[in-house]
Amino acid sequence: MYRVDLSPDAKEVAAIEARRNREKDRQSRFFNVQNQVMGVNVEALNNQVEEQKLQEATERNKEAAYDTKKVQYDLVVQMLEKEEAKRARRVAKKIQDFRQQKQEFKNRCECELQDAARFQRIPVQFQQYPAQFQEFPTQFQEFPACLSDKVPFSGPASMQCFLGEGLHRASFLRMQQQQFRYNLERQLQEQQQVRAEEKYADMLSDQQHLVMDMRAAQMARLEESCCVAMSSARANANKVQAAKLAEQQRHEHQRQQEANLSDIQKQTTSNLLTENPQVAQHPMAPHPVLPYCWKGMTPQQQADIRKAQEAQCHEKKAQRQSEQALGTEWASQTICLAQAALELEEQERELCAEFQRGL
Repeated sequence: MYRVDLSPDAKEVAAIEARRNREKDRQSRFFNVQNQVMGVNVEALNNQVEEQKLQEATERNKEAAYDTKKVQYDLVVQMLEKEEAKRARRVAKKIQDFRQQKQEFKNRCECELQDAARFQRIPVQFQQYPAQFQEFPTQFQEFPACLSDKVPFSGPASMQCFLGEGLHRASFLRMQQQQFRYNLERQLQEQQQVRAEEKYADMLSDQQHLVMDMRAAQMARLEESCCVAMSSARANANKVQAAKLAEQQRHEHQRQQEANLSDIQKQTTSNLLTENPQVAQHPMAPHPVLPYCWKGMTPQQQADIRKAQEAQCHEKKAQRQSEQALGTEWASQTICLAQAALELEEQERELCAEFQRGL
């Protein structure tokens, strides 16, 4: 069977407890009435502004340090380019000197096909022999056969002596040793010069590194002093701003208290709560009243209104009586007129009847 009474992991329990505590802190910040801020949180906005200013100052310092390092690297690159250009010029000069010393036009080994007089010349090797050995076809005079074996019948096709053997071997070996010695001395000089140049380049590099390290240390000290100065300036600015804000809050609270006291005094000493009808009178004209201060009519005004109302009632009553009498008179006259009209009609009928009888 599986065990169910295993103890929980301590790290997991600690993480759950930390999350629970953070959630409680968050809820206390949101639902705490004493610390709850209604509307705009000025303090949080000021903190955000300060953080933004600090971030901008940090970015500016980083950019300044980066620009300084970039200038240093540019100087190093320029020095290295100058050294590389000098080294290239030295190599080119050495190549040119070698060509001028070892590759002269008169010492070339190639056969110049465009030279028309090449078959007219007698080589230097043939000048030490009798004339009979010099009489062979002119097209082979520039390339003679081997003459050291004292064989006069050896033609140009014998080719018994090759490079490095046969003619003047001792002098050739001596010249070869001299050439080897000269090449060795040249190589040693070149190696010494290369070592001197490398040592000089290492010295320049060490000096440059030393200068860069000193510059970096100086920049670090300047940056540290700048950070300290900025921190002190920020602290002083925060203190001044906090003092200014506290002073403003104190003045605002004092002004609010004074306004409340003046309002209370005005309410208690003014005519707003009294029943004095004179406060409603307009200061510039007697008849208009101030609606917001009107407390009602005076007894005299009420009596005048009642008298006016009674006079209006009497006038209305007299007018109704006169209208009623007029109506009665008009009714009586209408009746009289109707009777007279009837009598006239009766007389007309009688006259008509008599007229008809007379006919």
